[in-house]
Amino acid sequence: MTAVNTTDKNDAEYRRMTEAPVFGLVLRLAVPTTFSMLITSIYNLADTYFVSSLGNAATGAVGVVYSVQSIIQAVGYGFGMGAQSLISRRLGEQKKEEADLYASSGFIAAFLIGVLLMLLGLSNLPFFMHALGATATALPLACDYGFWILIGAPVFCSSFVLNNILRAEGKAAFSMIGLCSGGILNIGLDALFILGLRMGIAGAAVATMLSQFFSFLVLLSFFLLKKSIVEINPFRVSRRVGDYLNIFRVGLPTVFRQGLGSAATTLLNLAVRPYGDAAMSAVSIANKIYMLLRSMLIGIGQGFQPVAGYNFGAKRYDRVKKAFYSAILLGTLYGVLASAFLFAGAGKVIGLFRPGDTVVIAIGGQMLRYLSVSLPVLGYSTFVNQLYQSLGFVAPATFLASCRQGIFFIPLILLLPDLLGLSGIQLTQALADLLTFAVSIPFHIRILKRHISEG
Repeated sequence: MTAVNTTDKNDAEYRRMTEAPVFGLVLRLAVPTTFSMLITSIYNLADTYFVSSLGNAATGAVGVVYSVQSIIQAVGYGFGMGAQSLISRRLGEQKKEEADLYASSGFIAAFLIGVLLMLLGLSNLPFFMHALGATATALPLACDYGFWILIGAPVFCSSFVLNNILRAEGKAAFSMIGLCSGGILNIGLDALFILGLRMGIAGAAVATMLSQFFSFLVLLSFFLLKKSIVEINPFRVSRRVGDYLNIFRVGLPTVFRQGLGSAATTLLNLAVRPYGDAAMSAVSIANKIYMLLRSMLIGIGQGFQPVAGYNFGAKRYDRVKKAFYSAILLGTLYGVLASAFLFAGAGKVIGLFRPGDTVVIAIGGQMLRYLSVSLPVLGYSTFVNQLYQSLGFVAPATFLASCRQGIFFIPLILLLPDLLGLSGIQLTQALADLLTFAVSIPFHIRILKRHISEG
């Protein structure tokens, strides 16, 4: 009886993903994924908001530890996105047993690598925090914050995989519930631990760790209660190295994207460190705000990716193209509105975090105004990259993922500060985003002509 129910549920989801009107389907999946990304970014921003009350050194310390969080996210999202792409295409091909294998194997692999990251990071924490750009005053605070973030690394990594598995099968609402429950809890615990219990910056990190663990339990419950199509089962974990390499290979663009994000944050911190704690605080705040706005675009992309993967597996290439263009329409509209808001209110937004601190507001506000210029085209380059990844074209996806915070960002952050001083630091990410947009155009044309031209 259970097998029949599972099959019926799988068939119904297959029909929905391959027959429902594309724009409405992308929109229905994009709303919960975008909301999930928004909540995730908000509770990351909440740490910065509450920690900012402890001073510029503490705010800078959170920015330093973000490099560590990016590495953890690189592992989690790498295995998660690799599994998601493979699962959505296998479900489109109606090969559920293979989808179960990739889900189970990706989950276990991410957890074990999270344990390895935890042990490696804790082995010499002060050295790592200084190498990542902490100033002398921020170093002890970065260690306090980083300790708890590393303790939670195994759960962080495996949560990303659970989240992406649910998205792969079109259960974006379940993913949203898991992430949002943890995010809301994080905001409440931040207020309790920092303002109520006076735990300082360590309180923010403990709040993040506990909320991520809660989110992990909520996400896992959907699998334990058989609410998902795909199953995670320890007896279905692959014993073939090739399967893990396949997951990692498909997730490689995300590993590059997140890993280079960590490198970019470290180089940014090192570049701004000579300008003092106020400048580091301003750049850290501006970066978090920009990441919040960019997370909405990533959420839209994560809404169209399962549709693209399902229909590519089902050889419905016309629906793949419609899903892609639906995402571009939504992302460009959002980017234009967000750009106008950010340009007009940059100083006021920074002032919410450091009210009355004119130096932080001036530096952070100018950086946000530069970043607002690239927002209208940021969605396009993001979606071209995600399209290649969701269809399994690893090499071009990895190259595109490496552009924004690697191929373009790294040379710019090494050159512009010497040429333009602090303005060079403020300009770097915006210029890297515009260059990535330009490079994405020929890749967009190529994938339409060579891989999804039918239909």
